[in-house]
Amino acid sequence: MVVLQSSIPNLQLLHSPTPSRSLIDNSNLVPNNRFLLFRDYSGLFCKYKASTKHRNGVRGVVRRRGSEVRKSWSVVRSVLDFDGIDTASKEYDSVRRRAEKSVEVANLADIISERGACGVGFIANLKNKASHEIVTDALTALGCMEHRGGCGADNDSGDGAGLMTSIPWDLYNNWANKQGLASLDKLTTGVGMLFLPKDEKHLNEAKTVVINTFRQEGLEVLGWRPVPVNTSVVGYYAKEAMPNIQQIFVKVTKEDNVNDIERELYVCRKLIERVGKSKEWGDELYFCSLSNQTVVYKGMLRSEVLGQFYLDLKSDLYTSPFSIYHRRYSTNTSPRWPLAQPMRFLGHNGEINTIQGNLNWMQSREASMKSPVWRGRENEICPYGNPKASDSANLDSAAELLIKSGRSPEEALMILVPEAYKNHPTLMTKYPEVVDFYNYYKGQMEAWDGPALLLFSDGRTVGACLDRNGLRPARYWRTIDDIVYVASEVGVLPMDESKVTMKGRLGPGMMITADLQNGQVFENTDVKKRVASSKPYGKWLNEKMRTLKPVNFLSIAVMDAESILRHQQAFGYSSEDVQMVIETMASQGKEPTFCMGDDIPLAVLSQKPHMIYDYFKQRFAQVTNPAIDPLREGLVMSLEVNIGKRGNILEVGPENASQVILSSPVLNEGELDSLMKDSSLKPQVLPTFFDIRKGLDGSLEKMLKKLCDAADDAVRNGSQLLVLSDRSEELEPTRPAMPILLAVGAVHQHLIQNGLRISASIVVDTAQCFSTHQFACLIGYGASAVCPYLALETCRQWRLSTKTVNLMRNGKMPTVTIEQAQRNFCKAVKSGLLKILSKMGISLLSSYCGAQIFEIYGLGNEIVDLAFCGSVSSIGGLSLDELARETLSFWVKAFSEDTAKRLENFGFIQFRAGGEYHGNNPEMSKLLHKAVRQKNESAFSVYQQHLANRPVNVLRDLLEFKSDRPPIPVGKVESATSIVQRFCTGGMSLGAISRETHEAIAIAMNRLGGKSNSGEGGEDPIRWSPLSDVVDGYSSTLPHLKGLQNGDTATSAIKQVASGRFGVTPTFLVNADQLEIKIAQGAKPGEGGQLPGKKVSAYIARLRNSKPGVPLISPPPHHDIYSIEDLAQLIFDLHQVNPRAKVSVKLVAEAGIGTVASGVAKGNADVIQISGHDGGTGASPISSIKHAGGPWELGLTETHQTLIQNGLRERVILRVDGGFKSGVDVLMAAAIGADEYGFGSVAMIATGCVMARICHTNNCPVGVASQREELRARFPGVPGDLVNFFLYVAEEVRGILAQLGYEKMDDIIGRTDLLRPRHISLVKTQQLDLGYILSSVGLPKWSSTMIRNQDVHTNGAVLDDILLADPEISEAIEDEKVVNKTIKIYNVDRAVCGRIAGAVAKKYGDTGFAGQLNLTFTGSAGQSFGCFLTPGMNIRLVGEANDYVGKGMAGGEMVVTPVDNTGFIPEDATIVGNTCLYGATGGQIFVKGKAGERFAVRNSLAEAVVEGTGDHCCEYMTGGCVVVLGKVGRNVAAGMTGGLAYILDEDDTLIPKVNKEIVKIQRVTASAGQMQLKSLIEAHVEKTGSNKGSAILREWEAYLPLFWQLVPPSEEDTPEACAEFVKEATSKVAMRSA
Repeated sequence: MVVLQSSIPNLQLLHSPTPSRSLIDNSNLVPNNRFLLFRDYSGLFCKYKASTKHRNGVRGVVRRRGSEVRKSWSVVRSVLDFDGIDTASKEYDSVRRRAEKSVEVANLADIISERGACGVGFIANLKNKASHEIVTDALTALGCMEHRGGCGADNDSGDGAGLMTSIPWDLYNNWANKQGLASLDKLTTGVGMLFLPKDEKHLNEAKTVVINTFRQEGLEVLGWRPVPVNTSVVGYYAKEAMPNIQQIFVKVTKEDNVNDIERELYVCRKLIERVGKSKEWGDELYFCSLSNQTVVYKGMLRSEVLGQFYLDLKSDLYTSPFSIYHRRYSTNTSPRWPLAQPMRFLGHNGEINTIQGNLNWMQSREASMKSPVWRGRENEICPYGNPKASDSANLDSAAELLIKSGRSPEEALMILVPEAYKNHPTLMTKYPEVVDFYNYYKGQMEAWDGPALLLFSDGRTVGACLDRNGLRPARYWRTIDDIVYVASEVGVLPMDESKVTMKGRLGPGMMITADLQNGQVFENTDVKKRVASSKPYGKWLNEKMRTLKPVNFLSIAVMDAESILRHQQAFGYSSEDVQMVIETMASQGKEPTFCMGDDIPLAVLSQKPHMIYDYFKQRFAQVTNPAIDPLREGLVMSLEVNIGKRGNILEVGPENASQVILSSPVLNEGELDSLMKDSSLKPQVLPTFFDIRKGLDGSLEKMLKKLCDAADDAVRNGSQLLVLSDRSEELEPTRPAMPILLAVGAVHQHLIQNGLRISASIVVDTAQCFSTHQFACLIGYGASAVCPYLALETCRQWRLSTKTVNLMRNGKMPTVTIEQAQRNFCKAVKSGLLKILSKMGISLLSSYCGAQIFEIYGLGNEIVDLAFCGSVSSIGGLSLDELARETLSFWVKAFSEDTAKRLENFGFIQFRAGGEYHGNNPEMSKLLHKAVRQKNESAFSVYQQHLANRPVNVLRDLLEFKSDRPPIPVGKVESATSIVQRFCTGGMSLGAISRETHEAIAIAMNRLGGKSNSGEGGEDPIRWSPLSDVVDGYSSTLPHLKGLQNGDTATSAIKQVASGRFGVTPTFLVNADQLEIKIAQGAKPGEGGQLPGKKVSAYIARLRNSKPGVPLISPPPHHDIYSIEDLAQLIFDLHQVNPRAKVSVKLVAEAGIGTVASGVAKGNADVIQISGHDGGTGASPISSIKHAGGPWELGLTETHQTLIQNGLRERVILRVDGGFKSGVDVLMAAAIGADEYGFGSVAMIATGCVMARICHTNNCPVGVASQREELRARFPGVPGDLVNFFLYVAEEVRGILAQLGYEKMDDIIGRTDLLRPRHISLVKTQQLDLGYILSSVGLPKWSSTMIRNQDVHTNGAVLDDILLADPEISEAIEDEKVVNKTIKIYNVDRAVCGRIAGAVAKKYGDTGFAGQLNLTFTGSAGQSFGCFLTPGMNIRLVGEANDYVGKGMAGGEMVVTPVDNTGFIPEDATIVGNTCLYGATGGQIFVKGKAGERFAVRNSLAEAVVEGTGDHCCEYMTGGCVVVLGKVGRNVAAGMTGGLAYILDEDDTLIPKVNKEIVKIQRVTASAGQMQLKSLIEAHVEKTGSNKGSAILREWEAYLPLFWQLVPPSEEDTPEACAEFVKEATSKVAMRSA
């Protein structure tokens, strides 16, 4: 029996096939006392990194540990090439000749270690007139965006700030003259800005390499200039990592054209980088820029320090006609100067989600990229991507390559970041050539997908573009003296509004460019039309592009019943897969829903055989980028995929268009046949069986090699379509099918390594694919399309079975035809795929293909390196032979005599006796009920025994405690009452569970001093006061509960703010001890919540400000958290409205969570909660419950360690939850690093839940998870039961602490040295490696109690505090008086009025204030202006505002109007930002001007008048009224289930922009509706003086017919929407009186 090896303390993770070889005695082998780590799998090397998880990569990398690390950036990266290359001889010529480069696959672990977000902008003078003022303005603007950036643990080292300008020749000539050099020739001189090694010797070596390379390329080196800097302003961490900063000047003599000069400099830089790679200082040499046009000054600095650090920027001689500026907020604080921005061409605010796929595809292109402009030197400019650089740096390299190869900057970005051009009403009709351009490139370059505001310049053009979903703010304005500004926020520079001639914002997919040489500004469609008209793309598409025509589904079964059963058995189907998954999809056309969580063991721990897909978990977006909403914002998404060879992207021509378009990746048998008949694709079928006649061991590996060689030959012989197939006439016992995912991954990786991948597409013809997760895995690892032949056959068989026929005949099931059943199945797969893409924020399947958006739990390096290279597999696991054995265990079932005549039920979904072990099982819940109801200690010990004897269920079951101390008496240990204060219950919403359960849990936690969580959905104010009327356990205040005591409070200490913002009112917020921002939920991370209509009772609807019986959906993303700086803003808002409440952020475990948590800690959160994938849920798709998120043991380890390494651990309390059941769980979590512990499902069980697992049906038999009155009456629980449970758990904790010899929890938190692997033999493998969980990077500087007891983090000095300190205002609040004030406001004043609103709400509730605070602000307001307003607050802003105006407002009035004499027309200008009125529950807002995207999203009751909006207006609205007196964007009223909208449509363009799924569109005919509209416009004119409103009122009769009214079903019978209403009402009255 192999025991789980504990790791060697020096390395975080160490696991090697032969222990003796794992560590080499480094003292005499390698200088500098470094560790070497070798791996001997298939010639590939694996790398380890000191700061993050176990990584699977391709080359051996040496790492230093300890104090030396600080000397270099992040971690010294010295690469040893084990190719036997003598590093000393790696000089210039050998590098030039070395076209054979080592292939480095993009590695997820590298990618997730760096995430960033930011504030950016540019200023450009259209007359191309250089001035120093532009540079100083850029620095000022940068200083006003400091809050969009982040700081390290020293609060002084910025994450990065920088400027890009044109080259200040006067400044450099002045220097040259002083040095006695000739003046620099502007036309032929290149300027390089370099970061160089600090070490003297390395510095000289690096400079020698740079000089030699330039000389060998025939350039003249004119001189080095040390850049003058002031180091006293640099933060501690930044100074530690600060490079030597110098400029080099070179003369390019042999070229005279600007483009050729830039290309020559680019080649030199690439050659220098390549030589540098082999040197030990290679990572310390970095070119910020090397160009004849632009220069970049940047560093790990805060915004306001940049101009003080670089003395050049202060010089009047530093002039430029433009400047791009950038402030970085990196979620990871390991200091890296090169990661500051702008990059060499781009300033990027955002996140590229598909980066791993993009890098792999770019690498695959290296062999085919050719262009005459490179004169045959393409090999020397490889590689085009660098997996170790940030996503921004890689996007920059891709854009740079296209531009240097002759594309314009605009064209390069249209290729890389295309807009959502499908179904676009204006593009399709007015600009078909732009659509042709996008269609042509769709098959050439997968989109770099993710939220992004990109600013770019090549020195001649400056521009900005926004991602297809418009997920970053971008405002622009132009002045009378021809200067154009673009910025993330308005108000970053003082402006004379009378000189502003234009104000706007970039919408989704839009672009704006300024041509400095011709002095013109081109807005979106002008830019794109110019680019698209340059080539006849439409003609080429018509000639060469082919579309696969849909083929009808088969209408008869192909196999007989026995044959289909054998196939299902052989390929691993269970009866649950067929009945719960395939048949549900076939009958309903959607994925099956289930509830509770995933409480079965991980596939690798399970004793049952699993298909290979179960070892993969989907990754999902949290914080650093948003999930997309596939239901409401599907217009930006597409499942289209192109099949065939991708040509040379550097050359444009008709042959590149020769591809086949599939409308989706799901093929039926007929469509696969059509593809097979396409002669130009030359399809080749590759069977995927392996031969076990000579024994099992080694057989799978051998066949995989053969398969890869066959694929290689086929592609080299011209095949553009490889079909991997496990279909055969007859199944043979000795030829099992290999796991198809393994085959796809292996072929995909092999072709990438050999530079052949883009020459062919992979299509899969398989029996091993029936669920959405399985499709996603195949596509994510390289397949373009899948034909699930056995799943389709299963659908046909189900439809033809007598059982189904009878059910349909008797009306028990909707009737579907055999074709319809298969169509439903495919439809369900497609919508499931969209949902899986959207979880990661990816909109296009073509970008998801090969992007490897998965983590692996339980497959060893041998498998990962072969087929899933670059994916994270942090615990190791099965070898190829062990996987073959598991595959075979399914295969033999098809041939053995004693196999049952029906499919086995493994019990993976539903609990069943003899099936898979479930953590929450009936026996466990019975034992627990007995213990807590009888308060019986021996019964509780039986429960403990049951848990101790269970099979291995979770990773922590593989660990046990050990101690270095003798036991102590229990009496000396911290008391149970103190321990229970660390306990919390899960965020279960009132609505998902019944009122009885929700209140009983809250009362129990308040008795203990722990914390309950409201979940989303608000809270009844009746629960906020302690009970004083209890008699015999009953109270008339809460008559439905029993077992009460006087002094009980039913309030939840933690109040949740989720994406739906249901019930989030100012009073709700100020009555919380803690406020939790729910980013993700363990059972379904990356998705929104859903409360079925039948659960929305009148009581629930009242709390949520919605309509009874109407389903409530929370969007997948928080619409005010699209990035880390947005999360920091919401944390700021909550601290603003309730400065006494700690703010917690709930995340779900996944690889990279440490990086995200660092960002959250820097965003000023007080608590970070890590949830495991096994948390419960009221309702969720099965595939989400089963296949997303990771174990909390790994997530907690990574979070705790990353925070310690970044010096941030003391800032936050770490809380963890997911499947907790006992004191052992609590202590395990404590040893791994958690301060507080969450219990979800088990708390419900303790209060009465019987684990019926039907929460999603509203039929809970004991009334725990139902809103039905008669079922709720059966609720058995009393608060005392839960109190008993938690006290028992605390006593268990005390007992173990005493045995270990420790007196208090503080002593063991973070002490992984108290854990060791248990000696347990697992069924599937002995290769599991828990070294990562057992590793340690040290302990926090403070004890856990100090961390928990620290004060709430503050927002610092804010404008609201100054206002509240004003005696007139404080008196007006105290005595309900009227006060009038006028105040100046700037964009750095954020969430203004939020704290005042909190003070009013705390004293008077949401409606009780009778005074009036009339506050007028002048200037540019920062984000979240007027958030959480309460009645009695009348706020006027004269100027403009940024994003989130009126967020969560509950009353009062807000008016936003520009200053009086503007140079622009107010109704054409954007004066408030995106996502205004998010979750508003009351009040009125009047805006004289336009708003950005998502205006009034999730508005419940507020009324608004605005003069134009962006896309997604009125999304998810559930009440209130919105009037738009101007143009709107696309997708109006998506998901709008309540409230009314009135939209003026003067040019008849509205109808195609409305999302017609729910609302109906009608003219305003009801007189009550006309009155409502007119009175709102009258109020608007009176308050804002709107010209547009006045014109409408003057000609009311002419304008009224131009308005449309949007009416959701719940409003159809209201007097405002229904013209018949008045007649009906009068006739009813007449009837009654008669």
